[in-house]
Amino acid sequence: MENYFDQTEFADNPEPRCPVVLLLDTSHSMYGEPINELSQAIQTFASALKRDTLASLRVEVAIITFGGSVQLLDVRSGGSRAIAADAQQAFVTADVFEPPTLAASGNTPMGGAVRQALSLLRDRKEIYKQNSLDYFRPWLFLITDGQPTDDWESAAQQLREEENRKGLIFFGVGVEVANLEILGRFSDQRPPLKLRGLAFGELFQWLSKSLSSVAHSKPGEQTPLPAVGWAQVDTSH
Repeated sequence: MENYFDQTEFADNPEPRCPVVLLLDTSHSMYGEPINELSQAIQTFASALKRDTLASLRVEVAIITFGGSVQLLDVRSGGSRAIAADAQQAFVTADVFEPPTLAASGNTPMGGAVRQALSLLRDRKEIYKQNSLDYFRPWLFLITDGQPTDDWESAAQQLREEENRKGLIFFGVGVEVANLEILGRFSDQRPPLKLRGLAFGELFQWLSKSLSSVAHSKPGEQTPLPAVGWAQVDTSH
């Protein structure tokens, strides 16, 4: 529902928006070096977007973690505070994005995380429409080092359907021993990519450059993306 917050937010910054949800696996297997490298990479990602004046006003970021439980993190003030799953509060433009502090624990409720992300993106697009704000196709970027421990098949189907009707752009990234076969079930458009080692820094540099390219285009335009140098070919099958 439209309210004063929406009107003020979009009056101060009427630029078209590109909403991005980062779906991050923070289960116990990410403990130690993986979660530390991921946290540092997100800091670099935030800095890169802020340096691009236009992207900083157009790219909106939300972060959902799934480790033990599904949590939407507060990206307005950093830290690790979880907030209610509300599309009005979930997203911030990159100029005020404060990366959260990530911690690893618990199992891998990936299905629940995907469902929450899809709901937030639907609601966010509705807010744009209510405020007559143009927007780019949303991005959903999922990173996992394992496999789902909850009901994921219905979530995968919902995601495939949304992607097939061009409601979003999805990237699935597998880390270390991630189950790429299951991850591949979340998309009909592109196979999952396997991260080379713990090259989170390179991955998020690529993501910031890609989103900057999108932000400098017009909504609906086809935008060429940088080459993927952070992935490796999976030869296990």
